[in-house]
Amino acid sequence: LDSLCEQASKQDQNYREFLEAVLSSEWAGRHQKGLEGRLKQARLPWIKTIEQFDFSFQPSIDRKVVRELAGLGFVERAENVVLLGPPGVGKTHLAIALAVKAAEAGHRVLFMSLDKLMTTLKKAQLENRLERQMQLLTCPRLLVLDEIGYLPMEPDEASLFFRLVTRRYEKGSVILTSNKSFIDWGEVFGDQAIATAILDRLLHHSTTLNIKGDSYRLKEKKKAGVLRPQENNSEH
Repeated sequence: LDSLCEQASKQDQNYREFLEAVLSSEWAGRHQKGLEGRLKQARLPWIKTIEQFDFSFQPSIDRKVVRELAGLGFVERAENVVLLGPPGVGKTHLAIALAVKAAEAGHRVLFMSLDKLMTTLKKAQLENRLERQMQLLTCPRLLVLDEIGYLPMEPDEASLFFRLVTRRYEKGSVILTSNKSFIDWGEVFGDQAIATAILDRLLHHSTTLNIKGDSYRLKEKKKAGVLRPQENNSEH
């Protein structure tokens, strides 16, 4: 307040201009605190932005589609986003960047790896509080589920995943990243029928980005001289 008073004095502001400056400062402060709280609740592993994404390294990505997603219309419509591609191509970066955009817009967001999700749901089931946990996972406007397909699921895990997707269907958005194409999801979930049912709900209202390109991590290793070109094929 003291700094605003000093600024008003220097700029010879009238009362209305001074009041507008005070209210604007108050709003900005509350907005920033709210954003910090939402980002903390989101449990993002790190903060990434769309501006930081190197589209020139991944030309297979349609920038127009990403810009449209960044407008968050998909969140307002409770639609989903599926990011497919091999490890290291930027799927998680884009997922987090969209989550940050959503948090900035005032939406409640939650990020979980598939491993963390399954651990949480199975623990809740053992403790007879699965319904409560499902409710908690249905609340966020945007749920980001990372690393689908790196490890196959047990039948009980696939069933829990299906129940969560069904709960959120047309109620809240999901951003999902996977290294497996849809045709391989029967193998991921251990059951083609349940995989088909999950895909039916996820893809009914969705945007899919299939990223075909090299790994950013391998790129950085090559640049640093840690990895020779011929070693590229040996790293997964």
